[in-house]
Amino acid sequence: MELAGLDPESGESGDGEEGGRRRRGQGELATEVLTVLHGAPGPVTASWVQEQLGGELAYTTVMTILSRLLAKQAVVRSRAGRAYVWSAAADAAGLTARRMRRLLDTEPDRDAVLASFVTALTPQDEQLLRSLLNATDPPQDGAGPGSGR
Repeated sequence: MELAGLDPESGESGDGEEGGRRRRGQGELATEVLTVLHGAPGPVTASWVQEQLGGELAYTTVMTILSRLLAKQAVVRSRAGRAYVWSAAADAAGLTARRMRRLLDTEPDRDAVLASFVTALTPQDEQLLRSLLNATDPPQDGAGPGSGR
């Protein structure tokens, strides 16, 4: 699962070696954490996430990543006694859609961006988009399928 647009979560970048270990690329650690959360049996503690990642990361590193993902609304947390438990806010498709909306919100000319996006779609993707839009659009003023208009 690719999560383009996420900041480096570990403070490391590049793909060089350091101390015999491969350095993670930008956003790779956040992707790993989200993958672990998607596979979790339910909300889990940061310690559980740390264990699933092999236990090589410091607990504070895992907490930093989870906090950054929380700020980006990619994860949610809730209290479980004195600790927090964490879970992914959405599935991979939902996270991608959230990133697309955030990018669109930063553009001054939404119409141009959306028009460019739609014109670049494959015919199959365009048909899928039309089907999805038709399925979610309520008929306006009685004008809809089967209304006689």
